Formats: sequence, C-alpha cells, structure tokens
Amino acid sequence: MKKPTLQEVFTIPNILSYFRILLIPLFVYWYLSAETPAQFFRAAVVLGISGLTDTFDGRIARRFNQITELGILLDPVADKLTEGAVVLCLLTRYSRIWLLVALYVLKEGFMAVAGLVMLRRGKKLDGAKWFGKVCTFVFYIVTVLLILWVDIPLSAANGLILLCGGVMAFTLAMYIPVFLKMSREVKSGKD
Repeated sequence: MKKPTLQEVFTIPNILSYFRILLIPLFVYWYLSAETPAQFFRAAVVLGISGLTDTFDGRIARRFNQITELGILLDPVADKLTEGAVVLCLLTRYSRIWLLVALYVLKEGFMAVAGLVMLRRGKKLDGAKWFGKVCTFVFYIVTVLLILWVDIPLSAANGLILLCGGVMAFTLAMYIPVFLKMSREVKSGKD
C-alpha cells in the first residue's frame, strides 16, 4: 500500500471514520457511568450517531469518488472497535454477553486471518456480503435495545443475546465458503 496523500487522508468518508473512533471513548464513559434511563439514552444516542456516520461514509465515498485504500482499511477498523467496545460495556450488565464476545472474537478473528491470507495472495474480499450486513444490523438493533431498555426482563435480554449470537454464527458459517472459494480461485489462477 502506497503512502496516502494528505487529500486522501482527509476525505469526508475518512473524517467520518475518525469521528466514529473518537465517539468510542465517549460512548464507553457515558455507558459505564449511566444510572438512569436518560443517561443510558445519552449513550445510545452516541452509538446511533456512530451508526449513522457508518451508513453515510460508504455512500459518500462511492457517490463522490472518494474511495481510498486508507478508507477501505479505516472503515472496518472503526466498525470493529465500536462493536468491541459495545459488547464489552454490555458485559458489565448482562452475563450472557460472553457468548457474543466469544462469537465476535471467533468471527472477526477468522475474517481478519482469512482476509490477510487472501491479501498476501493478491486477492481481497469484494465488499461486505448481504449476510455480513444483516449481522451488523441485528447486532446494532439488539445492543441498542439492551442499552435503552434498562429494566428488560433477563429472559428477554438473554433471548436477544441468543438471537444475535445465532446471526453471528450463521454469518461466520456463510463467510467460510466465500474464503474457501477465493482460495481455490487463487490456486487455479483465476482473478
């Protein structure tokens, strides 16, 4: 990867990704110090703003031809840091979140290792797949519900956690054949 120019570093989509990264400590602080529904709502608003900027950075990049190699790396890093912070914060209130932590580490670890192996072989994943987008959507819906619904019954919280875990496991299972196919294409010399 060549060194990005100042213009590439400060594209609008990249600035939105930097902003999302800067929101992480604010979310963590507000969530961990929250005691009232209004304070949890404030933390959820920060997460919502982060989600909105994530939605718009890709659209802006494509619309205004501001796709950069830095942005291609920065966007998923901001996603993973945000999602990791949210899961770890929720672990302080919901013991079953360990399931999501384990699945999250397994799924993202697989994606990172498989992605790096393919990148070293000159091939990269052609954008997020539909099941990856569904997983992210379900993750944010479940986590925002767990943040906002302060008095959620434990059985409902555990049900949401299991739902999200099931979608994560499904997504991991769907990505495995994608990377296997990419590996076979590299071995056979296809692009």
